[in-house]
Amino acid sequence: MSKREVDDFSGVETTGHEWDGIRELDNPMPRWWLWTFMACIVWAFGYVIFYPAVPLLTEATPGVLGYSSRAELHKEVAEVRASRAGLIAKIENMPLEDIRQDVDLLQFANNGGRAAYAVNCVQCHGSGATGSPGYPNLNDDDWIWGGELEAIQTTLQHGIRYAVDDDTRFSEMPAFGRDGLLDRAQIGAVSQHVLQLAGQPHDAAQAAAGQQLYADNCAACHGDKGLGDRELGAPNISDAIWLYGDSATEIARQIHAPRHGVMPAWGGRLDPVTIKQLTIYIHSLGGGE
Repeated sequence: MSKREVDDFSGVETTGHEWDGIRELDNPMPRWWLWTFMACIVWAFGYVIFYPAVPLLTEATPGVLGYSSRAELHKEVAEVRASRAGLIAKIENMPLEDIRQDVDLLQFANNGGRAAYAVNCVQCHGSGATGSPGYPNLNDDDWIWGGELEAIQTTLQHGIRYAVDDDTRFSEMPAFGRDGLLDRAQIGAVSQHVLQLAGQPHDAAQAAAGQQLYADNCAACHGDKGLGDRELGAPNISDAIWLYGDSATEIARQIHAPRHGVMPAWGGRLDPVTIKQLTIYIHSLGGGE
């Protein structure tokens, strides 16, 4: 057996291995590290024996203790539901306005509604409920179907133009341009009159030309002054809050071939208590009436 060399710089024996002139020192692992490594191996074997660990085809080995994190989760969820049962029962049986008058119930309903909104509504109305083109802003006071508690609840339950629900909110504006009811020049004139009704910059001569056209074709639903009609689902067009844009071009486009948004009927997807909580939360955003 050949004698090992000792590195001159470190004073440590080498293993005898050498690569490109680089020799490997024979430094042993620290004892504390080796004992820790051994302890981890022992602990791992113990864990496999006592806890669920080894994956099988449909489940894992259960372990001799029978521990289940899923069972713990179900237990915690059941405890939370039991602690909320009283408040949920009150919300289920109380009128919406009475819920608003109860400080504890109002806070609970708002928290539940906020959570339900984040899961079901944020995709269209935005995280701040400010909406976007085609999706209403829920913070303002412009409501096509009404901003009272009962009106919001009905809209949530039955949706808007949701064909599956027989009681859905429904309104449909004629396609004045696409169906040949008005020509391009007439639509331009009506658009200028709508801008005039809203107090926005407009072409006075065009607006005057569009006044009679508006009276003949639009006033039956939107009213002489453009205030709308919630019974018909006709929006107020005099407040400069437009769902599909506020320029003359966008207004003309909506008159030519109107877009009609659809909202699901949440009554078939969410339980009555969650619908009430959503109603309270949306009403509290600032635009509720």
